[in-house]
Amino acid sequence: MLDSRHHRDDSPVTGPVAGDNGTPLPRWLPAGLLRRAALLGPAFVVSVAYIDPGNFATNMSSGARYGYLLLWVIAAANLLAMFVQALSAKLGIATGRNLSQLCRDHLPRPLSMVLWVQGELVAIATDLAEFIGGALALNLLFGVPLLPGAAIIAAVSFLLLGLAPRGRHRFEAVITGMLVIVLAGFAYQVLRSGSLVGAVDGLVPRLAGPDSLLMATGIIGATVMPHVIYLHSALTQHQGRISGLRAAVRASRIDIAIALGVAGLVNMAMLTVAAATFHGGDPGSLQAIHAGIGDVLGPAAAVAFALALLASGLASSSVGTYAGQVIMEGFLRRRVPLPVRRLITIVPAMMILSVGVDPTHALILSQVALSFGIPFALVPLVAFTGNRRLMGALVNHRRTTALGIAVTIVIIALNGFLVAQVLTG
Repeated sequence: MLDSRHHRDDSPVTGPVAGDNGTPLPRWLPAGLLRRAALLGPAFVVSVAYIDPGNFATNMSSGARYGYLLLWVIAAANLLAMFVQALSAKLGIATGRNLSQLCRDHLPRPLSMVLWVQGELVAIATDLAEFIGGALALNLLFGVPLLPGAAIIAAVSFLLLGLAPRGRHRFEAVITGMLVIVLAGFAYQVLRSGSLVGAVDGLVPRLAGPDSLLMATGIIGATVMPHVIYLHSALTQHQGRISGLRAAVRASRIDIAIALGVAGLVNMAMLTVAAATFHGGDPGSLQAIHAGIGDVLGPAAAVAFALALLASGLASSSVGTYAGQVIMEGFLRRRVPLPVRRLITIVPAMMILSVGVDPTHALILSQVALSFGIPFALVPLVAFTGNRRLMGALVNHRRTTALGIAVTIVIIALNGFLVAQVLTG
């Protein structure tokens, strides 16, 4: 039986205006505008996961190898991400619970435990990409060896996590600032390379054999991130009481459109810069891509690339650990101290770097692995948002549920193709 939190009324709160973490907001703006402003920010935290170092590896390798061919995959994956995150945000707003909590409350315990284990593995795979990417950036900028670089990224991202959740608005502001750094870095590279010329042809859906399909699936895995499907519902689960359920949903859609729209443009810029710079000659690694950008576009463009990679690694590693904490608390009702969690998640990255695995190859494989985790988060998300008892008036329309089912089936089919490719060599 559902508790009363699933049946809150749709009226806005009264009294002093505050953020969703209880922090008072400025009083010199109109109260209605303040309440709307208090609802913005979660999608910017989530959007960082969509431009993490794994995206650098998959998008730029795709552009270098296939030119503009797979630009349409990035555009489609970004629209898919907006759809999925809108469902996640709405779930938190409508129920006052996040996805992992609802899985624990409404699914058989054995299934809930399987989903928890899978969610933790996804969070670890995500951190793998972020630590390696951040370490690469420090190496490119300052010559720091990869192992110490990964430790530095872990330490700095841990400091950022100190802002969340008690200082959620400060955390959101810092993460948004890093998103701006990534955007500015690629805007400069686009201007230097003139990479938008010919990009329209890349929006025509087509592939060039199994290898391009593998890369396309990696792009989807790098774009639609399972851990932030859980996280977004947690970031919005208290927002319905700020200005009413429907107003909160409308604000979340605006938040998602802006934040993920920016992330989509950054992802497309990554591919077009690589396509314009390398003309089908795949450099094979992010280090070589950095060097090639410096040779073709100049040293300033190479620095902009490395700074964007560093900002991406720092921000996304913080968000990934935050998501892992949400997943564990939701499924198990237990909290692991953040220093312990940070140590656990950095171990796989340190092991991979210590044995000499190519970092760029590890990044791409981590993104393909993440695409396997998407259905485990999508299936319960679509099921819960289509449940009227849980969602009330915010329940999905039948067409929305049908689209969610279709998206899940397509992703599962792509993953099945990848398994077949691996087994047959």
